[in-house]
Amino acid sequence: MSTTKLRLGPLPKTENLKLTFTCPASLKADLDRYAALHSQTYGEEVDALTLIPHMLEAFMARDRVFRRINTQSCTGN
Repeated sequence: MSTTKLRLGPLPKTENLKLTFTCPASLKADLDRYAALHSQTYGEEVDALTLIPHMLEAFMARDRVFRRINTQSCTGN
């Protein structure tokens, strides 16, 4: 396991639903490289398909406008 820290930390265990995802070949290559680095960093084999939902969740969690609108819709405002 590496001492390098990635923005996306170790993955939690979750219930999953299948979703089809299409992307450019260059993005798939980047995702595969990220997955390899993530596996090396945290010592647990993981592939790009496993990482995508966690990356999207982290992205949306950091989007201030989305969080604000989502909070407003949940509270009925």
